[in-house]
Order: sequence, then C-alpha cells, then structure tokens
Amino acid sequence: MQRLTPAQRLIVAVAVLASFVAFLDGTVVTVALPAISRELGGGLTTQQWAVDAYLVTLSSLILLAGSLSDAFGRVTIMRVGLIAFGIASVAVAAAPDPLFLVVARALQGAAGALLVPSSLALITATMRDEVQARAIGVWTACTTAAQLVGPLLGGLFVDFLSWRLVFLINVLPIAVTLLLLRRVQLPEHQRGAKVDWWGGALCAIGLAALVFALIEQPRLGWTAPAIWLSGLAGIALLFGFVARQRRIAEPMMPLQLFRVRNFAWGNLSTLFVYAALSLNGMVIGVYLQQGAGLGATQAGLASLPITILMVLLSSRAGSWAGKHGPRIFMTLGPALMAVGALLLLTVGSDFDYWWQVLPSMLVLGLGLSLTVAPLTSAVLGSIGAERSGIASAVNNAVSRVAGLFVIALLSTIVGGRLDLAGFHSAAVVTAALFAIGALVSWIGIRRPAQSAGGS
Repeated sequence: MQRLTPAQRLIVAVAVLASFVAFLDGTVVTVALPAISRELGGGLTTQQWAVDAYLVTLSSLILLAGSLSDAFGRVTIMRVGLIAFGIASVAVAAAPDPLFLVVARALQGAAGALLVPSSLALITATMRDEVQARAIGVWTACTTAAQLVGPLLGGLFVDFLSWRLVFLINVLPIAVTLLLLRRVQLPEHQRGAKVDWWGGALCAIGLAALVFALIEQPRLGWTAPAIWLSGLAGIALLFGFVARQRRIAEPMMPLQLFRVRNFAWGNLSTLFVYAALSLNGMVIGVYLQQGAGLGATQAGLASLPITILMVLLSSRAGSWAGKHGPRIFMTLGPALMAVGALLLLTVGSDFDYWWQVLPSMLVLGLGLSLTVAPLTSAVLGSIGAERSGIASAVNNAVSRVAGLFVIALLSTIVGGRLDLAGFHSAAVVTAALFAIGALVSWIGIRRPAQSAGGS
C-alpha cells in the first residue's frame, strides 16, 4: 500500500482541519438551541432558523464555491473562507437578538461553503488513484466525526461556560489551518475557469425562499401571501437553476453525473438517510433538555455510543463493502437505523436514558457504521478520478440540502411543539426516512465493476 509523502500528509491535514471547522459548526449548535431560545426568545422558530440559516448558505453555495476554487485558486479561497468563518463566528457569539443571530449564521454558512470544496480540491489536485482514495477516506471519516462529537462539545460549553462560546470552538483550528496553509504550494488558478454567478444566485435564493415558506408556514398559514409567494418563487428559481445547469457549458452541478447508476441512486439514498440523521440529531438534542430535563452535556453525551461505534466499525465496514459490494451495507445500515429510531417510541413521561434511549443509540450507531463508508465508496467510486472532486461536492450538497428541508419542516412534523407527542412523531418520520433510504439502496445500488468509470 502506497504511503503518503510528507507534502501529501500536509495537504490532508489542511483539508481535514478546514472541513472539520465547517462540519463541526453545523452540529455543535444542536444542544445549544434551548439555551439560545431561552436568552434571545423566539421559541422553536428561532431554533429552526439557527440551524437552517447556516444550512441554506452552506448547501446552496457549496457548488459555486467549487467554481471559485478553480477560478481564483484553492489556497486563496480556503484562506478567505477561514478568515470569514472566524469573523462570522465571533458575530454569532455576540448576537443580541434572533435576527442578528440568523444573519450571522447565514454568513457563517457562506464562509463554510468556501471551505468544503476547496479542501477536497486540494486532495484531488495533488493525489491520484489509491493515494487519493485513502486521503478522501480520511477526510470523510474526520468530517463525520466532527458531526458526531459536535453535540458533546456544545453541551460542555453550554453547561460550564456559555452557549455563546460554543461558536468560538473553531477559533483554534482556524488559526492552525491558516498557519499550515502558508506551507502549501499549488498552482493558484486555471486559465479560463469560469464562475457561474447566475447559477449560484438561483440556487441560493431559491433554497432560501422555499425554506422561509416551510419554516414560517405553521405561524402564518399557507394562505398568507408571504408564504405562498415565497414558496412558489423558491420552486421556480430552483427549476431555473436545474434548467441552467443543463444549458451552460461549464455547470456547477454536471447533470450527466446522474446518468451513472450508483452515483444517482447513491445520492438519492443520501437524501433520505441524511434527512433522517439531521432530524434525529436536532430532536434528540433539544427534547432531552426541554422535555426530559437533562443538562446540555448529558444531552450531548446521549449520542456518544454512536460515535464510539463509528470509530470501532466504520473502517471495517468500508473493507467489507470493498469485498462484497456496497449494496447490502447501504440497505442493512439504514434499515437498522429505522429500527433504532422506532425504539425511541419507548421514551415516556417517566424518562430513563438507559432503557429508553441507549438501546436506540446502539442500534443507530451500528447502522450508521455500516452505512457511511459504503455510501461514500458507492458514490465516489462510480465516478472517474478526474471528476471525484465535483462528485464529492455534489454529494455533500445533497446531504446538506436534505438536512435543510427536514429542519424547515420540523414544526409541521412535531405538530408545533417538541413535547413527548412531537418527539414520538419525529421518531416515526425519522424511521420512515431511513427505511426509504434502505429501499432506494436495495433497488438502485449495484456492485461496481473492478474499475469504475463514470464520465
């Protein structure tokens, strides 16, 4: 097995740290939501916007950021993203009211969008074949870990310091990454690379308008002009985005990638699985505090078994999928997670973590461990090495959009209140999403040929 050179290890370290910042901040907020709404007000709506304002800009700009990386240089775009992310994080920590918080979170997501594709581009531009696959595997494992340890870190900060300091966790990794970035030497841009500004605007504004309608609808009603007009506008703009991607010569999201079977079905499975993960993560983090009366740290620790099982099993699952193909694991994993979500229906008014939540966390952790590496392998392995960067960016965008919309629908899913009945409703919807993800994988995923093509 070919070893990474010192220069390649530096590239991987920078890519992991930069992405870790963006993904950590997407989940660290979860356990801070009750404290945020207590201090700033706004209830469930503020909590939804604190999550979705970040996801709207992150998911809608992540593909545009890939074009910026090609046009202006990966190192330059990453440096801008890191500095902007740090400034936006300070603004979130200083937020005096919900509106300021939401705007700062949106800016934070926009900066985060600059980090993910540029970090992947560093890997794909400097490594090939087996070395590239190993580097992408390390990147995927670390970004997944960031999403899993986020709630625990957030809980510790909320309980022992302040929810505001939750958003400053990333200051140290940003500083370290900026220092390491000074040692990275790469060609700074491609001649003639174009940026699809109109496509980026259509995607960002369309997603924002649709999410606004979904979040505010329970409060204003579908008949309110602000709701149905923004909803229709969002749908029209997103259709316009897809139409533009079909028409232009250098699209942000090359639609021909979806002609590759495992890429198309793998992304559809990603949509349902990551929607379920986002819904489950937010509901667990909030309900265990507001409904079950746990502290923020305890709520963060609740999902620790998932992290432990991921560390122990995910690499083995990747090896098994390499031998037997990803289909069985992408089916069995989400199916197990559906069972884990249904186990949360045992949560009652007399709360007991050990009997009502821990069994669910164990089953969810086992299922997630079987799913993540095979899913990544199926999606990226179906596309040629020369297009793996954009393939990974598209898959990341799909997973963020999945979380974006399910959080926007949270109030509808839980019936307006995240009480015990709402918690149970969310568990059922989560299980259904996981089950659909399993079904999609079983129907669509095939064992890849010995050498994946995919242009």
